[in-house]
Amino acid sequence: MAVIHRTTMKPGKRELLTAWLPTRPWYAGASAAPELTGAGGFRIDDPQGEVGIEFMVVTEASAGEPVAYLVPLTYRGAPLEGAGEGLIGTSEHGVLGTRWIYDGAHDPVLTERLLALLAGSAEPQDQNVSGSPDPTVVPETAEGALTPGAAVVAVEDGPGGTRLAVEAGGRSLTLELVRVLEPGRTDPGALGRLTAGWELPDGSRPRGSLAVLREG
Repeated sequence: MAVIHRTTMKPGKRELLTAWLPTRPWYAGASAAPELTGAGGFRIDDPQGEVGIEFMVVTEASAGEPVAYLVPLTYRGAPLEGAGEGLIGTSEHGVLGTRWIYDGAHDPVLTERLLALLAGSAEPQDQNVSGSPDPTVVPETAEGALTPGAAVVAVEDGPGGTRLAVEAGGRSLTLELVRVLEPGRTDPGALGRLTAGWELPDGSRPRGSLAVLREG
């Protein structure tokens, strides 16, 4: 079980994301230094207890209407070899020391746990409370779509989000991370999806897809 420490991080997560988010091809804002607001999220435990895993949602409104972004994050005690393109930055944690923070789409521990969540063998955890499941995060996947040993073999960032190529028992699948969240989004023909809610500045709490599993 991951332990959530009540301490400081310098720089903070949103401070790091302020510089990183506008560099992404799927960023829909108009500011090179957006004002970000935390809007929800959840965690997944790493069975090895080595890597912190958080799915964070932030909102910003530089282009007019508030836009919600999904940013999966991993927190590591040392650099991840070969994942330089996914590095968001480093931060000094008040208890754990220097942490290397990655865009989790480029971290194999997070992608393995995301597939496990979709397959029903991992449980979403509350974003802020240790050892507390989050029942508002709902995985729905067709039976047999993700076989044991399914793995992400390639990652591609583009204007529409991040596509993860998945090999599952000889079957080629695509797992889309929905970076710009759309309330009420439906996904016809999908083999599975992960849904959750977030909070907009007006206090409303829409729901939509965070990840979508497709054939091919």
